[in-house]
Amino acid sequence: STNARTGSSYFSYVTSPISHAMDGQSRKHRILMVSDFFFPNFGGVESHIYYLSQCLLKLGHKVVVMTHAYGKRSGVRYVTGGLKVYYVPWRPFLMQNTLPTLFMTFPIIRTILIRERISVVHGHQAFSTLCHEALMHARTMGYKVVFTDHSLYGFADVGSIHMNKVLQFTLADIDQAICVSHTSKENTVLRSGISPDKVFMVPNAVDTAMFTPSSNRLSCDEIIIVVISRLVYRKGADLLVEVIPEVCRLFPKVRFIVGGDGPKRVRLEEMREKFSLQDRVEMLGAVPHAQVRSVLISGHIFLNSSLTEAFCIAILEAASCGLLTVSTRVGGVPEVLPDDMIVLAEPDPEDMVRAVRQAIDILPGIDPQIMHRRMKKLYSWDDVA
Repeated sequence: STNARTGSSYFSYVTSPISHAMDGQSRKHRILMVSDFFFPNFGGVESHIYYLSQCLLKLGHKVVVMTHAYGKRSGVRYVTGGLKVYYVPWRPFLMQNTLPTLFMTFPIIRTILIRERISVVHGHQAFSTLCHEALMHARTMGYKVVFTDHSLYGFADVGSIHMNKVLQFTLADIDQAICVSHTSKENTVLRSGISPDKVFMVPNAVDTAMFTPSSNRLSCDEIIIVVISRLVYRKGADLLVEVIPEVCRLFPKVRFIVGGDGPKRVRLEEMREKFSLQDRVEMLGAVPHAQVRSVLISGHIFLNSSLTEAFCIAILEAASCGLLTVSTRVGGVPEVLPDDMIVLAEPDPEDMVRAVRQAIDILPGIDPQIMHRRMKKLYSWDDVA
């Protein structure tokens, strides 16, 4: 109820002089979502933008997405529900981020704002170059802007110091900021120096109609642990390298399915070879979002090993499919699920093995259908919109 109240008020507060002309249309807004991260790339930010846009369209708002070109995907495209996407002809140079140019993007951003008669600009993700430039140019032109932060950052390393300075510059004049967890809100306020009164907590959600449990309950003769994540340092891929062999040694009937790709995949492949676990650790590579459910429902337990996480949509998707979750106790993860739906562990191999053991012990008492029904009541993209 609090989430729904917060979510529904967030666009009614963010009004613009341009939107006054639309008072006769029950204050329907024309919203531009901007980020370097959108489909066909896969991740939590991409899913958030897509599902939020779909729900806002259903409410009668006009929504347009602006991102950079992905391979041959350039120009204007339409996706499900009539969502219009501008894949501007900028190529990413590092981790799907476009090269920061400050003013080179202004002409095309201005063109889109005027052509689509935008009233609200909504930027996503602190390390999206396109997001920062769009927010800056939109405020220069007098538009109302909203920023959503999806990640946690530190304060001591060089990269975090630089990113926090950029954030202070960009968010100095925004109207509102949104964070996906209370931990994320505190982190963003400290990093950006923005007034806490301007920052609101609106959680992520999950499409429970898409992520449903299997109609046939899996046998517990063989316990399958599913991992779906980008295989990078921040997502705890190095922890998996130590946890998986130990779990396989302690529990002969456990098998792992690992979905995802990234620079740390090589380490997991080496671990599999070193401990001769080819028949017990299946590496799927990158999993398209449309196929995530089919991977999840083949398992009993979902394992998340992130070292830092503002909010983990993958945990919601797994719980909606009826999987018991084992996760590191980091960032906003403890806020995501009730205690009886998740087993938390410190980001330490020994404690994670302990958590997996605990999850295996309580697994017989888990009913996937009951868990799915609980998720339908807890999380909804309609409430977020």
